[in-house]
Amino acid sequence: MASKVFDDGRRASPTALPGFMGISHLRYPTAGTSSASEAQPFYVNSPYGLSMSVNGNLVNAPELRRFLDYEARRHVNTDSDSELLLNIFAHALGELGKARANVADVFTALREVYARCHGAYACAGMLAGFGILGFRDKNGIRPLCFGSRPSETLEGATDYFLASESIALLRLGFKDIIDILPGQAVFVPKGGVPQFSQIVEPKSYTPDLFEYLYFARTDTDMDGISVHRSRQNMGLKLANRMKQVLGEDGVNDIDVVIPIPETSNTAAATLAKELEKPLSNAFVKNRYVYRTFILPGQKARQKSVRRKLSPIAAEFKDKVVCLVDDSIVRGTTSREIVQMVKECDAKRIILVSCSPEITHPHVHGIDLADPAQLLAHDRTLTEMRDLIQCDGLVFQTLEDLKAACIEAADGKTQVTDFEVGVFCGQYKTPVPDEYFERTSRLYANKKRKSPHTAEEGPDSTVVVASSGPVNVTVPVEASDDAVKSSETEDNHEDMSLYNNHPSAH
Repeated sequence: MASKVFDDGRRASPTALPGFMGISHLRYPTAGTSSASEAQPFYVNSPYGLSMSVNGNLVNAPELRRFLDYEARRHVNTDSDSELLLNIFAHALGELGKARANVADVFTALREVYARCHGAYACAGMLAGFGILGFRDKNGIRPLCFGSRPSETLEGATDYFLASESIALLRLGFKDIIDILPGQAVFVPKGGVPQFSQIVEPKSYTPDLFEYLYFARTDTDMDGISVHRSRQNMGLKLANRMKQVLGEDGVNDIDVVIPIPETSNTAAATLAKELEKPLSNAFVKNRYVYRTFILPGQKARQKSVRRKLSPIAAEFKDKVVCLVDDSIVRGTTSREIVQMVKECDAKRIILVSCSPEITHPHVHGIDLADPAQLLAHDRTLTEMRDLIQCDGLVFQTLEDLKAACIEAADGKTQVTDFEVGVFCGQYKTPVPDEYFERTSRLYANKKRKSPHTAEEGPDSTVVVASSGPVNVTVPVEASDDAVKSSETEDNHEDMSLYNNHPSAH
């Protein structure tokens, strides 16, 4: 954990890390392996000494690897598509044939990156001794913001900071925070002022809807949209959806609304108020476990759910319970939670989701399960309800989820649509057909090689997914849910397909 790395300055401190600039990355690897060799930032010596951290996924990694092998003649050390992106940029800079690059050269080289690298990415780069670079994909799918503050080390100077979420800047005293636009780059030279350039025209301005639903901290504003307000709106709209699906009698039967911690807490509070039902935080979350979705195998994930969440039995006993979750991916975690509630002698259990049914892979930075493992893949609502073993199941509509976010902007955003391919299969970036074929093939190969397969059967899966600490071997007792605020469910590993999400938590 980052907090351990910087704990009291024992492992990392200003004296141990001298310099006027730096970049970092918090992540679980979703491409390649979990070895330290794939921990970001990546570095290449030629030209100029370049480092880069990438949040996102490229969908044309094999094409880029062929180009680097046969045309650019650049050696790639890992299976990470982040290293591919860095080498595309390095090759473009090298082709300019200059002993030293200037800011214009940096922006010129980025045109090659945008031309060749297809997918979603927000990047922080560093040119040794020269300055810091930030840029964002031309659809604005992955987030990136920029701020400044009076320098804490040099009188009269200014510090600048790039991050995925505004809260990272605000907590450190940075102000004048702006969002880097789709297709836009910023470069801050040593001792200079930021220089912005629109490298390519935006194709769209469509952030990933999962940022607001799950990944972002509640106290973040992202692309002009308040995450807190968006989740309040999700609860309001979900309450109205429940009235439509369950009818007046079905809603009246509910005794208590209980969120599944933690991302759904805000939405659940608004939902309970709208339905005029009591809200109870009846799940106590164990703060000393990690995310369940990173665990290698179904049984390990199920055990970790019970380590992570402890129900207060009296809040469930003899009651019709409405459980509120931010999303349901495989449904395995939801089924385990429903079983826990049944053991508390609940009368009936209605499970409601702030997101629509997840029916397709997430190709832009969040490693959701193989399509066949998704609860909603080729299943009816009745079949999903029976698998989870709840008495009622309600999903938010996609239009309501998008509206919940847009209405949270108070007119302060250019965003009018989102990346929603995970819900409908219509991605904002073209995804080659072979991408999905390659994903399924590699997933099957990894699954066969998994050491957990014999013990855990056909549901076992292989290492890691999105968001969190730098590449580490995941301990068996780790836990939490994937695609759930700081928790939900999923995982798998794949060469250059999924390249993770930095966590601001």
